[in-house]
Amino acid sequence: MRKEGNRVVPGQRNPARGPGPDRTAATTTARPRPPYPTPSAEARLRYWFDTTLTRGIPALCGWLALGCLALVVPVSALLVWTDQRAPASLGARIAAVWRSTGQTMRLGGEVGPPLRVVLSVLLALIALLYVSTLVSLITTGLTDRLMALDRGRAAILERGHTVVLGWSEQIPTVVSELVAARTGRRRRVIAVLADKDKSAMEEDLPDTARATGRTRATGRTRVLCRTGRPADPAALARVSPATADCVLVLPRDDPRDDAETVKTLLSLSAALGEDRRVRVVAAVRDGRHLAAARLAGGPRTTVLDVDDLSARLVVDCARQPGLSLVHQELLDFAGHEFHTLRDPRLPGLTFEEAAGACPESIAVGIAHDDGTVTLNPPLSARFRDDDRLLVIARDEHSTRLSDLPVPHDPKALTHAPPPAPAPAERVLLLGWNRRAPRIVDQLSRRTPPGSTLDVVAGPRAATTAAVRTAAEALAPRMPVRHHPGDPALRSTTDALDPTGYDVVIVLGPDPRPGRGDPDDRTLLTLLHLQAAEEESGRRVPVVTEMADDRNRLIAPRAPGSDFVVSGRLVGLLMTQISQNPHLTAVFEELLAPAGNTLHLRPAAHYVTTGRTTSFAAVAASAARRGECAIGYRSATAADHGMRLNPPKAHVRYWHARDQVVLIAPGD
Repeated sequence: MRKEGNRVVPGQRNPARGPGPDRTAATTTARPRPPYPTPSAEARLRYWFDTTLTRGIPALCGWLALGCLALVVPVSALLVWTDQRAPASLGARIAAVWRSTGQTMRLGGEVGPPLRVVLSVLLALIALLYVSTLVSLITTGLTDRLMALDRGRAAILERGHTVVLGWSEQIPTVVSELVAARTGRRRRVIAVLADKDKSAMEEDLPDTARATGRTRATGRTRVLCRTGRPADPAALARVSPATADCVLVLPRDDPRDDAETVKTLLSLSAALGEDRRVRVVAAVRDGRHLAAARLAGGPRTTVLDVDDLSARLVVDCARQPGLSLVHQELLDFAGHEFHTLRDPRLPGLTFEEAAGACPESIAVGIAHDDGTVTLNPPLSARFRDDDRLLVIARDEHSTRLSDLPVPHDPKALTHAPPPAPAPAERVLLLGWNRRAPRIVDQLSRRTPPGSTLDVVAGPRAATTAAVRTAAEALAPRMPVRHHPGDPALRSTTDALDPTGYDVVIVLGPDPRPGRGDPDDRTLLTLLHLQAAEEESGRRVPVVTEMADDRNRLIAPRAPGSDFVVSGRLVGLLMTQISQNPHLTAVFEELLAPAGNTLHLRPAAHYVTTGRTTSFAAVAASAARRGECAIGYRSATAADHGMRLNPPKAHVRYWHARDQVVLIAPGD
């Protein structure tokens, strides 16, 4: 049958069915046609050739060489066989073909009949094509390689380097402090891996840590940025963590992303293996993920709770204004910090003898070989084998044991009066965030009995419920009163008269997308507090928690004010622990409510004021009371007046309002 238009006409085969007898749909038993036509031999050859080319530059160069030889060798043979002066033997002619092939860079070098000239020019053109194509391929390969390096995908083959995983508010502090860390290495490499563009990371790093930095003791330091997700094992391999000296896993900016930190620690544990010697320091923002992070990291991993540390620092400064300066000095590498000293003369010495033999540093404890630390030990405690001396010094090279202790005037020592019971305090908390419940809990444990807390926070239902929950939990220890309102408004501040409190704590809101800088509202609150102080003529200690250290520089400040930049201090602490694992136990005890902590006490409790005497007398007087004097705060200095680790022979006039910085048991 045949088809006319849309009608089937009998007597004509359907051309769609191909040749053969007539078949109906009911009797057709032929195989179904394949869904795609079979590719031709030319298409298969082209596909095979394209697949070969995708193997990279070596395959391209190989194919180009083979194609060139396929043309050069026959043309060279034709030149030799048409040369009347060519040797008669086959071997000699093959050698001549080889020489002609090797000299294909000549352009029109042959003379004689026109055919020979044309063949010579053809040979030279083939050579020119080969050379130009080869140069193009090499240039393309180098360009691709440079682009790959610029994208931060290349692997780092280093040993003993420091690896920083993640990108958060701590990154400028951590990288700057690692560059400034004084170690015995002349060459130092810091590798940063984050899910961020490499060029953007290099631009965001501070000038002191960009590309190459130089420090006083470490020589040249290189900072290498690589792009990739730290939780991805393939990306993690780019920074070679298994050969690193230490790895820092930075906390994410959002507490809800702590799960990503746990995954990064799992990937890191898989990359390092069980028998590892790499120190790992990590941090999480939400304490609920702390246990999981420690399990993922393993026994050699130190995991810090950012919110808990921030709450402790705020309460420390609220209880003793000025302690933020001490924490800053001990945590950064720009001044004096903790170091451990190993000396063959230490075993058998008492702590009193070792402390007296340190004229340029302050002995504060004993670091044991098992990683534990005895802070402010008894003077009679003796050093055992493998024990090290824990000191506060400018660097690890400045501590040398001296045979003669620094003398002091015994007449300058005074007997401290018995401590009077601390009076009850009124504390004002302006603002509320996720760390506020921890701060309130710490205040209830560390303020004198009978103290009260007033909280001024926004009228949001979630905030009101959180304050109510905290008040109910702390009712037996400290009354908590909630005043709904916005601390950034002057009317709210005036209604409470903040100058009538013993201490004021200012907290900013939690950072949220689209709500701007959380420090903006903090700065407004500080301006209103400053105006209230100027109008009343009374000063009140103010402790402010800030998110960005740059805002601290422009914030209104008054004598006795403290600023706690939690992100920066946590970054400093992570860097210190990465360089000295013993410091984990040291700062854990210093920031704990009980045990040996930092204190600021009147200098009149230790030496006779109104006269000059050496710091050795202050240290001796403190040691007699079971305390370690580590510095002082001058009441008459133009700046904050804080000085840590003064030389024992340092002589100064002691004012009645001067303070001594101590490591001592809690009050």
